[in-house]
Amino acid sequence: MRRGGGRRERPTSREVDGVSMAGTKGLGPVTRLTGGQALAQCLKIQGVDVVFGLPGVQLDWFFDALYQEREAIRVYHTRHEQATAYMADGYARTAGRVGVCVVVPGPGLLNAMAGLSTAYACSSPVFCVTGQIQSTLIGKGRGLLHEIKDQLQAMRSVTKWAARAARPEEIPGLVREAFRQLQTGHARPVAIEVPPDVLQAAADVTLIERVVVPRQEGDPELVEQAARLLGQAERPIIFAGGGVLRAEATEPLGRLAETLQAPVVVSSNGKGALSDRLYLTQNMVAAPDLLPGADVVLIVGTRFLQPASADWGPRPGQTLIQLDIDAEEIGRNARVAVAIVADARWGLEGLVARVPRHNRPRPSRREELLAEKQTVRERLSTVQPQAAYASAIRDVLPDDGILVSESTQVGYWATYGFPVYAPRTFITAGYQGTLGYGFPTALGAQVAAGQRKVVSINGDGGFMYNVQELSTMVRHEINAVVIVFNDNAFGNVRRIQKQMFGGRLIASDLSNPDFVRLAEAFGVDGLRAETPDQLRSTLSTALSQDRPALIEVPVGELPSPWPAIRPGHRA
Repeated sequence: MRRGGGRRERPTSREVDGVSMAGTKGLGPVTRLTGGQALAQCLKIQGVDVVFGLPGVQLDWFFDALYQEREAIRVYHTRHEQATAYMADGYARTAGRVGVCVVVPGPGLLNAMAGLSTAYACSSPVFCVTGQIQSTLIGKGRGLLHEIKDQLQAMRSVTKWAARAARPEEIPGLVREAFRQLQTGHARPVAIEVPPDVLQAAADVTLIERVVVPRQEGDPELVEQAARLLGQAERPIIFAGGGVLRAEATEPLGRLAETLQAPVVVSSNGKGALSDRLYLTQNMVAAPDLLPGADVVLIVGTRFLQPASADWGPRPGQTLIQLDIDAEEIGRNARVAVAIVADARWGLEGLVARVPRHNRPRPSRREELLAEKQTVRERLSTVQPQAAYASAIRDVLPDDGILVSESTQVGYWATYGFPVYAPRTFITAGYQGTLGYGFPTALGAQVAAGQRKVVSINGDGGFMYNVQELSTMVRHEINAVVIVFNDNAFGNVRRIQKQMFGGRLIASDLSNPDFVRLAEAFGVDGLRAETPDQLRSTLSTALSQDRPALIEVPVGELPSPWPAIRPGHRA
């Protein structure tokens, strides 16, 4: 058959860019496709039906291919590349699926890297596709449009894995490897770059079947050892993080905690691993009271950084067991006696099956732990008006509604004090603390959430980082509600300057627009609430309208939440 004239058989076992394709299966005979078409079809094969992106000249052939696949893949285009990565992250953490962002090379990728770094910190499965300059000129420093030095290395600083496609034929193998990386081990962003000439070129391409990854199992003997220690413990305690949510392990976590009568202290990324309505569920504010009295500590799917670095952290005589899918995380922040490298669900189900054989009779700790929860509530309620504003939101947000927090005063409080009743309904920036991530991340969460309600809380400083995405809300009918607490300052910075630097204020004051009128100019419902009671009523109305809405809440200078959260903290 003449070259390019149709189909021929090719082997499916090969190596692409150092990635072994042995054992993969092609989806039938070879097809003549452009690199852009191959990339779009590979995304579809892997189950992608939503892409967040911004077009540009290096991506023209890929976006044309996405147009051809528009019945299967919807493209949400933003007004800034930063928002593409944030939206992909919000989508991934809400849906429990891979979020995909697409950006031009150079400045486009650099803009998106703030979102990728946040996704990396929060172990979120985001797949970034970026363009490149012409493949024959990479690394020559000619000064082509959007050229930067060693873009691939730049991507690797905020991803788990990154690679370049040098030919259209390599694209299926690289996309499959990207999705394998996303679904094995520690979930973190991955990326590929594809030069424009590769996206344009046509070649005989073998499409590869969808990645199916079994749960990562660990050593049963270690699980048995852990079960014996937990069953014999007098006062066990569990620390749970985002790995429990990613593994969909909330049910076995609850059963194990109930069997052991062990309080479960959840990290900020783990909120929702168990409902806050359960007496066993505790937040990190309770940890200084609960951890010192424990004899055996089970750490599941969390870095365990805050307890390990605090003066109330693990003490001599305590036995630590750590269960994590990432071997590098085990023992990173505290020395452990039993290290189980496995998927959290596999490990917890194994403990649920084995602990009863070793367990001692256990009286209920209900009254004790309810009293601890009440003590924490009373301590956090002293932080006003943050507590009252957050409580107003909780009163009207449905149990399955999603709150996207921010690096702002009400957000800091919410990280510790906001009750969460269901998995994947509370999103933070994790240790990255990325100012300005919240609003676009909430838009991605709303795309994933469908009819469920999403509320984004912001300060005026962080909101203005991505204010232009009000246009994206309207253009794509993303009916989230964004709340802007406006104190006309970078409030945390201003308070620190007053308390620690003698009131020498510099670069912390802000000049803002009228946020209600600004929202209306974009076509978003603009509302204002000046008290917690008004916010409760206004938010209830906004959520009932099923339209994009912004609520401005003018506030004065707010007190530091940290003394109530972490006694002795000065700022």
